[in-house]
Amino acid sequence: MRGAPAQQLTFFGVEASPYQLKMQALADGAGVAWRRLPAQGSRWQNTALYAQLGLARTRGKITRVPALVSGMDEYPSVPFYRFDGEDIRYDSSGLGRDLALRGAGHLVPEDPVLAFVCRLLDEAFDEFGLYMVHHHRWVNSAHTNKMGDKTAAEMSRLLPPGFARRLARELPQRQVRRCPYLFSVAPSDYDCGMPLALTPPSREGFPSTHTLLDQSWRDYLAAMESLLAVQPYLLGDQFSLADASAYGQLAMNLGDGRAEELMREIAPRTHVWLQKISMGEHGHSGGESALSEALGPLLDVVGATFIPLMAQNAVAYDREVAGGQTKFNESAFDSGEALYDGELRGFPFRAVVKTFQVQVWREIGQAWAELSLSQHQVLLNACPALSALQAVCEPLEL
Repeated sequence: MRGAPAQQLTFFGVEASPYQLKMQALADGAGVAWRRLPAQGSRWQNTALYAQLGLARTRGKITRVPALVSGMDEYPSVPFYRFDGEDIRYDSSGLGRDLALRGAGHLVPEDPVLAFVCRLLDEAFDEFGLYMVHHHRWVNSAHTNKMGDKTAAEMSRLLPPGFARRLARELPQRQVRRCPYLFSVAPSDYDCGMPLALTPPSREGFPSTHTLLDQSWRDYLAAMESLLAVQPYLLGDQFSLADASAYGQLAMNLGDGRAEELMREIAPRTHVWLQKISMGEHGHSGGESALSEALGPLLDVVGATFIPLMAQNAVAYDREVAGGQTKFNESAFDSGEALYDGELRGFPFRAVVKTFQVQVWREIGQAWAELSLSQHQVLLNACPALSALQAVCEPLEL
């Protein structure tokens, strides 16, 4: 029998964030009432929560489910969440597990094999999925996306008068500058017909990844199309954390103009699925979860993108730490430190070591190690693409 926490959720985030969309889908799937600040709050409510958030961040009091691993994770800009009367928390996957612990157990399957697949898909969309959809927003939809204006409108109930207009101008420029950090590197001669500040940049010594991301986005959508032709959700008849993650990332492009047009053209079934979840229709889902053959194409593309990328990042992290490197993530990228070269789907790339992805990979490896050999075999028999995961995770087994 499905249960759900009685408290209301308050989010602090913006619609432009795929993780905010994911959190909203999780709350709807659990039947939990929510509101999103600053868009749905008064100026006083927004200012009060923002001050509380800043103080909690400074004191390191923002929590996560499971607990934050010191030195491996970092607070995001947004989103955050809080149940009424409780501490501020972050992490969209953590919210799914938090809701499951509070009674919405259907979000994370009890069966160990299904729970593992749920985790794998959740993290794949969160990490590699973000690269694809950020690329499609700021590169392929450069002329059509309005996220700067929309985010500024949401933040106008918090910002001082006049600052929203500045945010509308500067946010797109910042997000375009961040494209190479988020794995989207333009060719050296790239010209999209936009002003220089809104032209996705190349970076010296970095191979272009535009073709890799374009092809991968289409392959993920093709896998979703074939799966949704057979069953309503990724794990069968029941909405789960994996669906919320897929929704959050792919739905980010729904308001981006050209990216949404392409999605509607090449993945019409997925486009409708995303719209239904945005309207909360998944809140009435029910039935059995299962590891079906329909998952094969999606696991194949996860095995070709997310799995090898996480493995290469983890190897690079160990090498950098052994060499005395202490700075990672975006600050290291900006200063040209902790960089490594790799290959994905036959394409060369250069990236910065990301400690939070090392932690994701360790948690997946630990989850694999906790499965029995017979459970490994069930996964491998149902989805042969997981043989790649077995190969890279076996050294992590205890």
